[in-house]
Amino acid sequence: MLGIVAKVLFTHHKVWVKPHPKEITITPLRVFRLAHALGFITAENLPSICRTRGAGQWPGGLRDHRARGLQGQRATGKVKNKMPFKRIKRPVILGVVGDSASGKSTIADGISAILGPEKVVCICTDDYHRIDRATRAKRGITALNPEANHIDILEQHVGLLRQGQPILKPFYDHASGTFGPCQHVEPREYVILEGLLGYATRSMRDCYDVKLFLEPEEGLRTKWKIQRDTKVRNYSESRVMEILAKRSEDSETFIQPQRRYADMVVSFYPPGANNTETGAHLNVRHTLRPTLPHPDLSPVLEAGAAKKGFRLELARDEDGKPVDVLDIAGDISDKRASAVEDLLWNLIPEAQHLRRNVGNFRDADNHLSLSHPLALSELLITYHMVKAALGQHAI
Repeated sequence: MLGIVAKVLFTHHKVWVKPHPKEITITPLRVFRLAHALGFITAENLPSICRTRGAGQWPGGLRDHRARGLQGQRATGKVKNKMPFKRIKRPVILGVVGDSASGKSTIADGISAILGPEKVVCICTDDYHRIDRATRAKRGITALNPEANHIDILEQHVGLLRQGQPILKPFYDHASGTFGPCQHVEPREYVILEGLLGYATRSMRDCYDVKLFLEPEEGLRTKWKIQRDTKVRNYSESRVMEILAKRSEDSETFIQPQRRYADMVVSFYPPGANNTETGAHLNVRHTLRPTLPHPDLSPVLEAGAAKKGFRLELARDEDGKPVDVLDIAGDISDKRASAVEDLLWNLIPEAQHLRRNVGNFRDADNHLSLSHPLALSELLITYHMVKAALGQHAI
């Protein structure tokens, strides 16, 4: 967000307002005042905006405003760094979408543990399969195809959950590949929906407060798929590879296009020096789109985190649009990881009572392990969940 504000601050733009053609000049001063009023520019992040563009001076008219306003507030100790948000009364909804074995359940379970299981209801959208496994095999259709799912019912249920209403949810048993009795689900303070097709329709996408897309490196996802399906679902490795081959076309057609709708794209990948890594020491890359007001990480970055496993850069996404890219190394030290965790928790003081161990997962041998990149990823997502509950919604 800071990069976008900075770009506008140092550029004059003209726009046309409809239905009456009227040219309006958007000056840097006007943008500055609007961004300040909305809480995007504060005394704390003001220097970061200037550094983003490498500017030595402020545009004409901003220097006086800066001196009189934010710096004056800092001098008097009366810094107003955000608007008075009001806690929303409906459930906050997080979407976690990605291909099979991309880490959706691990992320969802981790965030639920942070927020408190008693405050969270997790729903796997695989329950909305329309066709059982045997029938899909006979028809030659995969579970990734919307035609094999009750997208209309899922869309209706997401809307009801957002309104705080209960649903009677179908149930799909992965062990047998068949359906069980429907389940009555009451929404809680937070709702997490994880699965394959959570962003399939516009109506559904509009219901989420935070949208996450998981995109691990493909070789890593294949290893995760083999680990899970051979141990949990009793498949042979050859059977898993056969399933992946059959699903590859549908993955490209139906799953990958949903990436464009996410606020955050999270991609785990093995470090270059150890491409066999599949667990605690994986690197992770966050592609942060300006559809959410992401946290200000400059205090940690300025402390030299870039050299110690934590780096933030401006980049272009696959579609050419500007994004922030946050890289967290799998070998980040305990001390550096702890410093970043402290910063994130300090950014959500409303949730200090939720603080507990994060980043736990089951490794390939089903042992409980700790991953710093996973922990920090869960905290960044939790940050947005808590802020959404306080009324700070997507831009």
